[in-house]
Amino acid sequence: MTLTFTPLPQMPLICLGDNLADMLLASLQIARITLEDGDIIVVSQKIVSKAEGRLVNLATITPSKEAIELAKRSEKDPRLVELILRESKEVLRVRPGTIIVEHRLGFICASAGIDHSNVRGEDGNPEDWVLLLPEDPDRSALEIRRKIKVATGNRIGVMIIDSHGRAWRLGTIGTAIGISGLPGVVDKRGWQDLFGYRLKITIVAAADELAAAASLVMGEAAEGIPAVHVRGFPYPLRESSLTELIRSKENDLFR
Repeated sequence: MTLTFTPLPQMPLICLGDNLADMLLASLQIARITLEDGDIIVVSQKIVSKAEGRLVNLATITPSKEAIELAKRSEKDPRLVELILRESKEVLRVRPGTIIVEHRLGFICASAGIDHSNVRGEDGNPEDWVLLLPEDPDRSALEIRRKIKVATGNRIGVMIIDSHGRAWRLGTIGTAIGISGLPGVVDKRGWQDLFGYRLKITIVAAADELAAAASLVMGEAAEGIPAVHVRGFPYPLRESSLTELIRSKENDLFR
């Protein structure tokens, strides 16, 4: 098996309303990649959020009493904390410099995924501009996939990823937050190992494994690579959604 990750070059800085599917197709052409059925396009959350207008100026935010109290405990800007609360279902942990929440999309992350890095507003204090996650990343991935299918006729998958931390381990890792046309998980229970033993509990987080590998290609700082073409994904493509990857609260032993 060969699994190939190719960075998509010359993607411009994204603005509100940009057609990401058209930009990705243009970048594929520059990279001399002809799409094939089974290919996957992995896209960074940031360019999706920017195209969808998820840029917010903290100067426009009035913090609530709850946000002000939480800001004292976390030593964060109360306006930022207000946005974190708006984007979250529940606050799980607080310490100076960190707020861990259950995002409204269902996953656990720091600061509701709100980010300052590689974000620039039109005016005002540059430090006041932040970027929220897409409103519905599954829908965003589906829309890109549909447009590419219309343009090329190819059956592909599209995934939107973000950088998340993990319990008990240092560092961030690429994580799927929106998927369309590829499996979130692959259930290998019942498969045989090398010695004929049938697996009993193995469920592979295929989308997250792919996201982590693509994130290595994208980078985290000034690399300027917001999208990656993937060929050779070892599992059949199918319809899916982010919900496949979310552990239910009753089965969550880590909270």
